[in-house]
Amino acid sequence: MAVVHIEKLCKTYQLGPVQLPALRDVDLEIEQGQYIAIMGPSGSGKSTLLNLLGCLDRPTSGRYWLGGKDVSTLDDNHLSLIRGKRIGFIFQSYNLIGQLNVIENIKLPMSYQGFSEERSIERAGKLATMVGLGNRFKHRPRELSGGQQQRVAIARALANDPVIILADEPTGNLDSESGAEILSILDDLHQRGKTLIIVTHDEHIGTRAERTIHLLDGRIERVEYNHRR
Repeated sequence: MAVVHIEKLCKTYQLGPVQLPALRDVDLEIEQGQYIAIMGPSGSGKSTLLNLLGCLDRPTSGRYWLGGKDVSTLDDNHLSLIRGKRIGFIFQSYNLIGQLNVIENIKLPMSYQGFSEERSIERAGKLATMVGLGNRFKHRPRELSGGQQQRVAIARALANDPVIILADEPTGNLDSESGAEILSILDDLHQRGKTLIIVTHDEHIGTRAERTIHLLDGRIERVEYNHRR
């Protein structure tokens, strides 16, 4: 089953009198449980495609179905609901709330979806343990290493059991050892059947995915199918 289906997706930005096409006629289909990497030089359209996939923006034209639902023309309120229920985000800069501890950061998305406090805490604890933070429940972000903060961000992305997980340069701020640990966690999520879409400039990371989509000038230049270990 295709969890992401895109047809002729275009995004054009208006900069004064100038129209700047950022994405041009992109067709893309991603099946449940696939691991996809999106690569390309600066200005190729990676960030624009990520924003559209994450329902952070709407296309200028074209169609986008997420989990069988056409989200192309939804208003901001409905897009916000879709983001909360169907999409998990992992950012390069972690985007954790400094005043909250590990469990509180992880359970935050569940609070917005009406989970009970007891259920939220229980699930947050299980997710924290799954990403190797079973002994860090009460720690705040400033008390954690960069790799540990990214583990919190991964657990938070999983909180509402999303349809897709979007990772934007998830190892970009980490040393090589911590980055390798995060990539191992992402590999494990893929093995568990999660649908992962990762934006990266690192060729090594790209080859870990099942399929690498290379963008150039807002178009899909080529697609590579990678051998998974």
